[in-house]
Amino acid sequence: MTTRRWNTETHLARVRRARRINRVLALRYPDAHCELDFTTPLELLVATVLSAQTTDVRVNQVTPELFSRYPDAAAYASANREDLQDVLRPTGFFRAKADAVIGIGQALVERFGGEVPARLDDLVTLPGVGRKTANVVLGNAFGVPGITVDTHVGRLARRLGWTESEDPVKVEQELGELVEKREWTMASHRLIFHGRRTCFARNPACGACPVALDCPSYGVGETDPERAEAMLKG
Repeated sequence: MTTRRWNTETHLARVRRARRINRVLALRYPDAHCELDFTTPLELLVATVLSAQTTDVRVNQVTPELFSRYPDAAAYASANREDLQDVLRPTGFFRAKADAVIGIGQALVERFGGEVPARLDDLVTLPGVGRKTANVVLGNAFGVPGITVDTHVGRLARRLGWTESEDPVKVEQELGELVEKREWTMASHRLIFHGRRTCFARNPACGACPVALDCPSYGVGETDPERAEAMLKG
């Protein structure tokens, strides 16, 4: 691989490479999925808001009690702020998150009959809900294809040479032009899995990466196959 190869890549070549990478990652991570626990659109919406600045694991430790105590939008809307903060405390930034969750409950009750809307334009009007959160909910609760640009997806999109942008909206747009729309949600999951398990932020396991031949950033991390394999996370 040479720098020139990637610098002269046409848009069509990039599309083909992106779709090839997506197919390879599908084989590598056949169980890729949203790692937040939920059973309803409301639960997923709240869990995704809570996942900011913390891990999905930590959120999943908190949500069983949260969902039991606040089963619907009306319960969040009328929640005692201090009680809710106590439940959310382990997720960090619990005051702001409590405000957002209460605001979401109130907005859903007042404007959407207590139900989570299935349109991006509606979702992003809710407190604390941006395009990333909206696309998580649309893709995983409603089956509406969406690209979720979290830190992993943004980082990998740049490493793979799919975009140079740091703007999540621009990244979402550019990835949407490379991957088939029906694949948007699952491609996002695969990139997130790959970012968490192989293509780490500080020292990616390049020597154990299944898409190394298609990656212009190969070599920024550990290239020795044995050492790279030992770095992998299940």
